[in-house]
Amino acid sequence: MWDAFVRLIADALTLNNELLKSIGVPYSFGFAIILFTLIIKVLTLPLTFKQLQAARKMQELQPELQKLQKKYKDDREKLSKAQMELYKEAGVNPLGGCLPTLIQMPIWFALYRALFQLASAGNLKEGFFWIPSLAEPRDISWIWPLPQTPDGWLHAAALLVLPILTVVTQIIVQKMSTPQSSDQQQAMMGQMMMFMPIMFGFFALQVPQGLVLYWVTSNLFTLVQQYFINRQSEAAKTRKEGGTPATFTMTKVVEEATASVVTPATEVVKKTESAKRAKDGKRKSKR
Repeated sequence: MWDAFVRLIADALTLNNELLKSIGVPYSFGFAIILFTLIIKVLTLPLTFKQLQAARKMQELQPELQKLQKKYKDDREKLSKAQMELYKEAGVNPLGGCLPTLIQMPIWFALYRALFQLASAGNLKEGFFWIPSLAEPRDISWIWPLPQTPDGWLHAAALLVLPILTVVTQIIVQKMSTPQSSDQQQAMMGQMMMFMPIMFGFFALQVPQGLVLYWVTSNLFTLVQQYFINRQSEAAKTRKEGGTPATFTMTKVVEEATASVVTPATEVVKKTESAKRAKDGKRKSKR
């Protein structure tokens, strides 16, 4: 069953590659991996939204959690029970945020195997922009001993770009999706989660660049999701407090963008017409 799942992913990547290549897309296999990533992210969108919304709810519960800690500071058992009751009333699962990551892990491992199979078959030799080959590296031996020639340094630098992007984007994702918690258990879990970017960065140094491209694309997609969820949450909070939330719609964006272009252009036209009228007035006065 596992081998069939790996073949399914390999076939999906190959199909995406052939489709993109048929319409003349350069670096087709790299874009095939990006397209595959977007498909996976869309399919897991409900779970991801649930994860991000749960993180926001946990952040909103912090004042209540702090009150409970002060109230039961000498009784850890009652504190734990009160916290669980609060989570239940708010409909929050403290461990629910891990679910989307756990569900995607089989996809990561299957993609890893699929990329190795495609590389072994010679179907993954092409590069992607600065990346020499999406099939490289196979292990961490390319880092040490460090390449001695200028070409070797350039090759190593090209392979380091995506692992660095993986760490950076993963840190930003963790910062945006992990709420600041006063609960000791939650704070400890948050600290453990902050080691995840380092782990991903280490793995990214010894797996094919195609898999790392999947991670980076997935992180960027998650950042966009988190941004809009944060906007929605802030707007809901403002409404709850009786204020008027700032709306964010594509229509408003288009209107603002149009105004930024049209308004200066209109001012130029008005000034030109005024100058023309003044010039015509001078000509008439001379006559």
